[in-house]
Amino acid sequence: MNLLELNKTTQTKETQSAITPAIALDILKEGNRRFVESKQLKRDLLNQINDTSTGQYPFATVLHCIDSRVSSELVFDQGIGDIFSIRIAGNFVNEDILGSMEFACKLAGTKIIVVLGHTSCGAVKGACDDAKLGNLTAMLGKIKPAVDEVKEPSDKDQRNSSNIDFVNEVAKKNVHLNIDRILKESPVLSEMCENGEIIIIGGMYDINTGVVDFYE
Repeated sequence: MNLLELNKTTQTKETQSAITPAIALDILKEGNRRFVESKQLKRDLLNQINDTSTGQYPFATVLHCIDSRVSSELVFDQGIGDIFSIRIAGNFVNEDILGSMEFACKLAGTKIIVVLGHTSCGAVKGACDDAKLGNLTAMLGKIKPAVDEVKEPSDKDQRNSSNIDFVNEVAKKNVHLNIDRILKESPVLSEMCENGEIIIIGGMYDINTGVVDFYE
C-alpha cells in the first residue's frame, strides 16, 4: 500500500502497524504539501466517524498551539482517527502532556511526535514582553527559557514582540527546548526513540504560507 492509499482510508490496526516512523513523517509532509497546493484528499468524514466508533489507530501525535490559524488536522490534511492533537498556548510540555504522549505512543501506537510551533505566536510574544495577567503569567513562564536562550539581539529595546524576527527565533528555540524536555522527562518516550519505535521531531508552521518546515 502506497502513502496515498495509507492516508485515504480510515486507519486500522493493520494500516497503523504498516506505518513506520519514517513513513509517518512522509505522510505528514505529503499532507502539508496538498494543503498548501489546495489539493486536499476527499474524505467521507461521516463514514470515518462510523469506522472509528469501535476503536482508533492514529499514526501521529502533534503538540501545537491553540492558535485558531493552526489546526494539525487541516495543515497536514488528515482525517478523523489519524492524529492525536494536543493543543496548548505556546506548545510546551508539562506532566499531563507527557502522560498524554506516553499514552498515544506506548499504548495507542502512534509512530511520530511532532512539536509544532508557528510564526507570530501570541503566547511567545507575551513571553517576550514579560506579560502578566492572572494564570497567564505562570503559563508564559514556561516559555521564558526560550526567550533567555535566544541571545540576539542584545539590545533590550529589540527583545520584544515588536521584533518579529526575534519572536520567531524564540518560537523555534521553544520547539527545540520542549523536544529536549520530552526526552529528558519521559523515560518511556526516550526509550521508544532509542529503539526506533517512534521519532520526535520539531517543526514550524508559517502562518503566511501554510508551509510546515520540519527540523530534521
